[in-house]
Amino acid sequence: MQASRPPATPESHAALREQICTLGRSLFARGLTHGSTGNVSVRLQDGSFLMTPTGSSLGSLDPARLSHLDPQGQHLSGDIPTKESQLHIAMYEQRPRCQAVVHLHAGHATAVSVLKDLNPHDVLPPLTAYYVMRIGELPLVPYHPPGDAALAAAVRAYAGRHHALLLANHGPVVGGSSLSAAADAMEELEATAQLHLRLHGRDCQCLSPEQVAHIRRQFPIGC
Repeated sequence: MQASRPPATPESHAALREQICTLGRSLFARGLTHGSTGNVSVRLQDGSFLMTPTGSSLGSLDPARLSHLDPQGQHLSGDIPTKESQLHIAMYEQRPRCQAVVHLHAGHATAVSVLKDLNPHDVLPPLTAYYVMRIGELPLVPYHPPGDAALAAAVRAYAGRHHALLLANHGPVVGGSSLSAAADAMEELEATAQLHLRLHGRDCQCLSPEQVAHIRRQFPIGC
């Protein structure tokens, strides 16, 4: 039987609300999200979730209006959660150590998601050591409409093996052991996608399989 988590304290609850909003403003200000796209969630100590509301801009989140969901994903309080809430829940279900999920429509990663002839098992090449350390492999999840139950099911099928996914014609989703870890991995993914697009069509000296294996032995990947 899985050990129950201690209840979340009001202080930790409030601090996480502020952290989500601070991260949202930072992502929006740096152009990693736009309009009302993207969503962020964290898992609380009691197994419930805080999540950004549907139709909200990550640049202007209100801590008091964030959505609070029970461990099964049912809405408890705050504004109505993002329509991608089940996508987040699917990540948490498959990754017990995951404490935060960030999903963006970041421009370069989304651009990669619409390219033809991608390797669906690992979309981006190992261009840098930090990409290998923070992302590892990045599979392409087949297209399903945003918010569709089929998209959550597709994410669930991949999330047990990968903490970072690229949704076809949609954008990246990353889980982390903390909100900052998920955000750092997301930014590394987007930076590598930008490098990949800049170098597209040119001969590149990627890290060798031996170099990748060495990095993975030294640095555990993801949550």
